[in-house]
Amino acid sequence: MQRARPEDWYAVERCADDVTLISEPFIKEFYRCNCWHVRGRDRDMLVDSGMGVLPLRRWVPLVTERALTAVASHTHFDHIGCHHEFPDRVVHRAEAHILADPVNTATLADPYVTDDIFDALPPAPYASTTYAVHAAPAKRLVDDGDVIDLGDRVFEVIHTPGHSPGGIALWEAATGILFSGDIVYDGPLIEDTYHSDAADYHASMVRLHDLPVRVVHGGHFASYGADRHRAIIRDWLDAKEQA
Repeated sequence: MQRARPEDWYAVERCADDVTLISEPFIKEFYRCNCWHVRGRDRDMLVDSGMGVLPLRRWVPLVTERALTAVASHTHFDHIGCHHEFPDRVVHRAEAHILADPVNTATLADPYVTDDIFDALPPAPYASTTYAVHAAPAKRLVDDGDVIDLGDRVFEVIHTPGHSPGGIALWEAATGILFSGDIVYDGPLIEDTYHSDAADYHASMVRLHDLPVRVVHGGHFASYGADRHRAIIRDWLDAKEQA
């Protein structure tokens, strides 16, 4: 398999609302994390940081321009790979131990990280057989109802266990923006990881269904609006109830 050039590894797409999508286009879509950069008055926020095969700060200057808080929606390998590059790190307390000691079994790098998840391999010297996430102990632990304050923008932490115990979504009521992590997005949802919980997943979906969203930026796949948000959750809930 060919290797990608380092300057091509990250893609940057500016969205509305001072939100920018950072992604890794050579990772196959199912495994490709959406990293969301949010501009605030006093500081910026990064929701998830990708796989970490190349330094984000070196290849995406956007994340170096101002003080930045790096939030982990949860601690799977594809979401926390570059968190060690940012000193101001936030995670839900239920997964703080994984961010601090991200062994491959805990982050799901084992068994998911193989050459098969790529359309082109990362630049040398990357090797899937030696891939590991760097330790990145959190500066701040959050719980449900806490906030990430950027000065002129405030995001409420919504604890959304189910996919993983410490999964969180971030809700900006003033704009109707929801960063949903991996609990809900417009693609195949993963409900069978080693620390998934079916009852928690159901409760999280019920909670998010009626949130008055305008746009949802998920951990994977494309963003979507209010009607699609409710349809995804309603279809999921109906399928569970009929099972």
